[in-house]
Amino acid sequence: MLLLAAAFLVAFVLLLYMVSPLISPKPLALPGAHVVVTGGSSGIGKCIAIECYKQGAFITLVARNEEKLLQAKKEIEKYSINDKQVVLCISVDVSEDYNQVENVIKQAQEKLGPVDMLVNCAGLALAGKFEDLEVSTFEKLMNINYLGSVYPSRAVITTMMERRVGRIVFVSSQAGQLGLFGYTAYSPSKFAIRGLAEALQMEVKPYNVYITVAYPPDTDTPGLALENKTKPLETRLISETTSICKPEQVAKQIVKDAIQGNFNSSIGSDGYMLSSLTCGMAPVTSITEGLQQVVTMGLFRTIALFYLGSFDSIVRRCMMQRAKSEIADKTA
Repeated sequence: MLLLAAAFLVAFVLLLYMVSPLISPKPLALPGAHVVVTGGSSGIGKCIAIECYKQGAFITLVARNEEKLLQAKKEIEKYSINDKQVVLCISVDVSEDYNQVENVIKQAQEKLGPVDMLVNCAGLALAGKFEDLEVSTFEKLMNINYLGSVYPSRAVITTMMERRVGRIVFVSSQAGQLGLFGYTAYSPSKFAIRGLAEALQMEVKPYNVYITVAYPPDTDTPGLALENKTKPLETRLISETTSICKPEQVAKQIVKDAIQGNFNSSIGSDGYMLSSLTCGMAPVTSITEGLQQVVTMGLFRTIALFYLGSFDSIVRRCMMQRAKSEIADKTA
């Protein structure tokens, strides 16, 4: 009886693997495609642009700093695979004014054709204790990280739906999957992207448009260097429990998942565990993905409890050290 049950389970899993490709989206062909990357002048955004350019795409880089855009353009052009490829640069703040964003997207489409893939990579991370952060910081991060993704997406979605083809990538963060000490302003702005992506995917899936949400860990970028300047000790120690990724590694995984139409894009074993733990009602692009989430949930939750315990321990130790320092200062 036990052998029969095991044989049935193996047959069921094999059937899922056979059926899975039939319900998965058709991969997007990048050669000749028009890819728009916001925040494309540095970090993960620039590496995503390079990865797409290597595969034959036409690139529109969008960022605020015109000088950095031109530097990125020169670097990306080194990876050309044919003499027809173009890198277009547009300087604009994607979080400031929707009409301005819509106009620059129209300009890009007039020059390079309809947008096949939009990568929302413009973002900012600022860390600090809730009581120490200015209210304006919360507003700033919501504007840049959330509205800075809403505006470009709104500008391209109608054309994508009309053409029945398209990919939209939202670059969130592992801090958009769980809230951590010091990220009371940053995490909500990244959690909001998840809600937007899930709702939008349900609306546009019938039109063959697919959404990808990427959850990169700490990545060696200029943005991380800026973030580290304001990190509380607790946040820094928690961050050090995982390794820092290279932006090229993150970019390759994001582009791969976007091409395949995968909703979740995670990096490394920790990223895979977090995505499975926080999948909730998120869409899946294959039956096997859903099955893996069901099977691994209990184990991953057990591991996560140990992580949470260690994070709480870090916070308590820092609190005790701070209290001892204050007492020492008073008695000195």
